[in-house]
Amino acid sequence: MKDFFISYNKADRAWAEWIAWVLEETGCSAVIQAWDFRPGENFVLRMHEAAAQTQQTIAVLSEDYLGAEYTLPEWAAAFAQDPEGKRRVLIPMRVRQCELKGLLSTIIHIDLIGLSEERARQAIFEGLAVRGKPAHAPTFPAVDQGTLSGIERPIK
Repeated sequence: MKDFFISYNKADRAWAEWIAWVLEETGCSAVIQAWDFRPGENFVLRMHEAAAQTQQTIAVLSEDYLGAEYTLPEWAAAFAQDPEGKRRVLIPMRVRQCELKGLLSTIIHIDLIGLSEERARQAIFEGLAVRGKPAHAPTFPAVDQGTLSGIERPIK
């Protein structure tokens, strides 16, 4: 079984390929139409196989994706496998401005809009991680807010 099925609209192919590349260069496996669906194959059957034979579906979100004919069944198939999101079968990644409505609006997404390449990579890996705990301890809030009184400040 492969790790990810990348569901996208042709208008977002560059994003889908970049996301697949980022995932695969770290050892994950991905199924993406641009690379894995070959001439002579049945498109609908390949979509069915991709959705059924991967652990998670990444939906590359944009207005084009939301308005396309074939993308709705792709993310809906992932949603149907895990409607409560406990196994995180559907991972939406927003790459262009779009308004999420209905069931899709209730699923927490990874937002890549306006990020640099390095920050987008980081957002993907942080979003796919099991937990969002940072690698380093957070700064003590009172120091950030400048609220330490003279008595509480450490003696130098």
